[in-house]
Amino acid sequence: MTEVLKAYGRALKSLLTPGILWHLLWPTVLAVAFWIAVAWMSWDTVGAGVERLFNEVSWLNWILQRWEASALAGAIFIKVVLGLLLIPLIYGTAMLIVAVFALPLMLERVAAKDYPELERRDGGTLAGSLGNALLAVAVFLAGWVITLPLWLIPGMGIVLPVLLAGYLNYRGYSYDALSAHAGADELDGVLARERGGLYLAGIVAGLMAFVPVLNLIAPAYAGLAFIHYCLEALRRARKQ
Repeated sequence: MTEVLKAYGRALKSLLTPGILWHLLWPTVLAVAFWIAVAWMSWDTVGAGVERLFNEVSWLNWILQRWEASALAGAIFIKVVLGLLLIPLIYGTAMLIVAVFALPLMLERVAAKDYPELERRDGGTLAGSLGNALLAVAVFLAGWVITLPLWLIPGMGIVLPVLLAGYLNYRGYSYDALSAHAGADELDGVLARERGGLYLAGIVAGLMAFVPVLNLIAPAYAGLAFIHYCLEALRRARKQ
């Protein structure tokens, strides 16, 4: 936990580095604008499809009937489901944009300023970065949809999204934060040794995503924290 807090503290200091602050906001703004546009063009069509799905699948229909019996009309329930599906799409898209585009730009500046002694060994590849980020988003979205019924259990509506977001951040950022400086063997070794700490760092970012206003910068700020965590771990490994 100490290394995680250090990484987020260093990420906060890095906001003063020229060229960093801009990258905190634009990925989320772009993701929000994209999915709002998609929702505006297809809300009725997707809503009708979701409603049909809940009516035709038995266990989903049971959830719909319980909602109608205990809370509000089915039409409002469908809108709630659509809203809950929109949240992970926005967050996952923002993470993907950060991992593929913003994080490498932030990495270049942070490494030059705070880790100048680390030799670049280019153990990662663009294909590996993109494939890793896409896999992280796919697992995150699938997990979000599959666990939606469990949200009826008190407390699970908070715990499950945070755990899923933790996985998304851990899987989506770790590879990219190391790919430029670690060799192939080093990359695999650091990721294996630091798996627990990296997942914890991802959960911290997942918690940030539920804080209003802060959630706008959470994806990119998490990427910045992962840069510090991973480069520091790589520096320790080389010293040993």
